[in-house]
Amino acid sequence: MADFLEFAEVMIRDALTREESCGAHFREEYQTDEGEALRNDEDFCNVAVWEYKGVGEEPTLHKEDLVFENVALSTRSYK
Repeated sequence: MADFLEFAEVMIRDALTREESCGAHFREEYQTDEGEALRNDEDFCNVAVWEYKGVGEEPTLHKEDLVFENVALSTRSYK
C-alpha cells in the first residue's frame, strides 16, 4: 500500500507543476474562453520523469524535450 501512496504523491506533484491543459490533463485555470484546453508547448513539450529519492526527500524532475518532425503540434478540440 505504501508504494501506491508514494506513487500517488509523485503523480500529484507532476500535475501541480504542469501549468497547462493537454489531453486528459485539464486544469480550469488553463483553458481558452470557449473552455478548450490551453496548451503550453514552449514549457511542456517534453517527457517528464520524477526520480523518487526516499521518504522525506524531494523527488528530482528529469526532462527530455520532444522533437516532432512529421506532425505539427495542435490543440485537440472536443466541439
